[in-house]
Amino acid sequence: MKKYFMDMGLERALNLPIYTLGPSGTSSEYASRFFSKWMVDTYNRSIHTLVLNETYELARKNLNKEKGLLVVANAYPAINDFYMDTRLSLLATFVFDTPLYGLAVKGPLPYRPLCIASHPAPIPLINELLPEGLFIARIVEMDSTSAAAIAVANGEVDMALTTEIAVGLHNLKFVSCTRPIHMLWSVFGSQTQH
Repeated sequence: MKKYFMDMGLERALNLPIYTLGPSGTSSEYASRFFSKWMVDTYNRSIHTLVLNETYELARKNLNKEKGLLVVANAYPAINDFYMDTRLSLLATFVFDTPLYGLAVKGPLPYRPLCIASHPAPIPLINELLPEGLFIARIVEMDSTSAAAIAVANGEVDMALTTEIAVGLHNLKFVSCTRPIHMLWSVFGSQTQH
């Protein structure tokens, strides 16, 4: 997996927490852990704790309370709000593949059209990955793909589009092909850090 970085000021963001989308098992957590390691390797062991949030908006709110960094997937439909927010400054971008995505279930599927949970950003993958012979009744938008996995584990929906990490965390199984998403990530800092 190739990783490409554009660093536009991270030297001013050493040893700060990284805020991103949770709960555990999201692509955002996966990319943020990679970014944290890159910072350690690039900036003389700069240490960054990871703070997972229910939404990117909550992560931004927490960033604005405390100094830190915010990692957001560029596939997020509302990322333009982060670029337009004058309280934020774009400090870096990087390309990093997500964990494998697929359609996951807890147990046997019902013999009816399915209720599928997903974060809004990867919803186009559902039709690509849906096994032949299965049909969609409705798609339930969740705050993250990990939240979608939790919804399946709790019996709230039939299936989730989620990551291989969330599948493992919630004892689910994939019933579709899987694939990563070649993703661009944006790293923001608060303007008060400069």
